[in-house]
Amino acid sequence: MNKNSSNTMALAPNTSNKRETVCIFGTGDFGRALGHKMIQSGYPVVYGSRSTQASSLIPKDAEVLSHAEAAQKAAIIIIAIQRQHYNFLTPLAEILHGKVLVDVSNNLKINQYPDSNAEHLAELVPGAKVVKAFNTVSAWALQSGTLDASRQVFVCGNDTEAKQMVMDIVRALGLTPLDQGSLLAAQEIENYPLQLFPMWKFPILLSLGLTAFFFFYCLIRDVIYPYVYENKDFSFFIAISIPNRICPVLALILLALVYLPGVLAAIIQLYRGTKYRRFPDWLDKWMLCRKQLGLVALAFASLHVLYTLLIPIRSFVRWRISSQIISQAQNNKTEPLNTTNAWLSDSYLALGILGFFLFVLLGITSLPSVSNNVNWREFRFVQSKLGYLTLVLCTAHTLVYGGKWFLSPSSYRWYLPHAYMLSLIVPCIVLVVKFVLIFPCLDKPLTRIRQGWERNPQYSE
Repeated sequence: MNKNSSNTMALAPNTSNKRETVCIFGTGDFGRALGHKMIQSGYPVVYGSRSTQASSLIPKDAEVLSHAEAAQKAAIIIIAIQRQHYNFLTPLAEILHGKVLVDVSNNLKINQYPDSNAEHLAELVPGAKVVKAFNTVSAWALQSGTLDASRQVFVCGNDTEAKQMVMDIVRALGLTPLDQGSLLAAQEIENYPLQLFPMWKFPILLSLGLTAFFFFYCLIRDVIYPYVYENKDFSFFIAISIPNRICPVLALILLALVYLPGVLAAIIQLYRGTKYRRFPDWLDKWMLCRKQLGLVALAFASLHVLYTLLIPIRSFVRWRISSQIISQAQNNKTEPLNTTNAWLSDSYLALGILGFFLFVLLGITSLPSVSNNVNWREFRFVQSKLGYLTLVLCTAHTLVYGGKWFLSPSSYRWYLPHAYMLSLIVPCIVLVVKFVLIFPCLDKPLTRIRQGWERNPQYSE
C-alpha cells in the first residue's frame, strides 16, 4: 500500500514549479522574439516600454506597461536595448535595486568600448545584479525555432544566485547554458558573435596564399614556358590540369603543417627540459587551428580525387591516346608492356587510395558528434598514429608519382622544379624529425617531461 502510494505521489504534477514573471525592457525584434519563446515555455512576460499602447507585434499573451510598472512586477529584467540608450535606467535605480538585470546587447565591432556593456550597466545601476546572457542567440533563431547552430548560451555574472536563475531560464527555453565565470568575461562574450570564423582565419588565408603562389608557379612552367620556347598553346591547362596539380600539392603541405607544430613543440620541450613553460604565441595559435588546417587539406584532397576522375573524359587526354594508337598503327609496332611503369602506376594509385581513405577517417573523427563518443586514448590514436600513417602514405603517393623528375633535367623549366618536388619539402622534414624523435634516447626523456619531470625545476615558470 505504501509502495503504491509512493508511486502515485511521484507521478503527480508538481504545482510548485510555476514560472516566475519575467520583464523585458525593449520591444524590438530580439525582445519580441525572446518574449514569445518565454511565453511558449510557460513564463508570464511583461514588457517595459516608453509607449504602452497595444501593438500587433507584441506577443498577444504579454502585458505592456511603463518601465517602472513593469520592473515592479518581476525579479528578473531582460535589457533588450542597445548600450547608447541605457541612460533611462538611472532614474529607475531605486526600483531596480536587488533585481536581476540580464544584458543581451551586442556591439557593431570588436572592443567597441573600453568596458563591456554588462559592466557599464552594472555601473549605471550599482544596486542591481547584472548577468550577461542570450547575446549569442539571434532573434531569427528564436522565432523560427532553428536553434541547432546557436543552442549554446554563454552566461557570466558576479552573483552566483542571479546567474543560476538566468541559467534556469536558458534551460527552460531548450538552450544550453555555459557558465563563463564573473562579469569580467562579458567583453569576451560580447566579442564572440562578431568574430567571423576566428579559428579558420589562418588556415584559409594560408591556403589562399599557397593557392595563388602555386597557380602562378604552374602557369609559368606549364603554360608560359611551352608557349615561349615551343610555340605551343596549353592555356586550356588552366581549367583542369593546373588545379589538379595545385590541389594535391596543397593537401599534402597542409597535412604536414598539421603535424609540424607538434614536432616543434617536442623539440622546444626537450630543449627546455620542462612542460611548464608556455610555448611562443605563434606556436600556440598554430596548434589551436590544426583541426581547421586538416579539414582544409581534406577539402583539397577531395577536389584532387574529383579532378582525377575527370581525366579520362578530357578532350586532350583522348586526343593524346588516339595519337599514340595511330602512331603505333602507322609504324606497325606495338609497344610492349613496361612492368616497371605498371608497378609504379599501381603503387601510386594504391597509396593514393589508402591515403585518402585514412584522410577521410581523420576528418570524420574530428567531428564533435564522433569525437564525443570516443575516449582520449582512442581519439589520440586516430589523430596521431593514423595521422602520421596518412602523412606517410600521401608523401609516398607523391614521391612515387613525381620522384622520377628529380633527376630529369627536362623537368626544370627556367630552373624551376616541378610543383610536386616543392610539395615534398615540408612533409619530408616532418617525417624525418618525427622519426628521430622516436629514438629511445629522445623519446624516453620527452615522455618523462610530458609526465611532469623537469631537468632544472628551479628555473621552471
